[in-house]
Amino acid sequence: GRRTCGGGPALDGERRRVDRRSSPIAATCGQFPASIMNPFHLAIPVDDLAAARHFYGSVLGCPEGRSSPIWIDFNFYGHQLVVHQAPRSAITRNPVDGDAVPVPHFGLVLDWAAWEALGARIAAAGVAFELPPHVRFAGKPGEQGTFFLFDPAGNALEFKAMRNPDNLFAV
Repeated sequence: GRRTCGGGPALDGERRRVDRRSSPIAATCGQFPASIMNPFHLAIPVDDLAAARHFYGSVLGCPEGRSSPIWIDFNFYGHQLVVHQAPRSAITRNPVDGDAVPVPHFGLVLDWAAWEALGARIAAAGVAFELPPHVRFAGKPGEQGTFFLFDPAGNALEFKAMRNPDNLFAV
């Protein structure tokens, strides 16, 4: 069967309706309940597969799936993240509430406790933050905790937590 972290159910198991507001989201890669939403698939370039395997597998704790000599699948909180051997991509920056946000970037919206735990895990691993954990849009509907970091190939990742999860898309 398919692997998950922490003995959770396989992602291709039976789907059940889950009320997101009453369902706790686990703080570990691979345990995001697949029944909450459809998993996304994202393929990104990396220039060193061994470094990507260490970063996504050991630092972030994402279980590895299929692989070949030129790509690796990871269970990224219930989503399929594939790293492909390829040249690095260019990064630009856009201003967001006083931060110079790297573009392109991808990441996850976690619950507050999971966001704090992941930030602590990354700091304990000695990985540098591009933008350290902080709150932006303070006092506004979109108030959120956020941090950015780069993987070893220079791909920018953002992890955030909404103060009020119902306001993820609030204007």
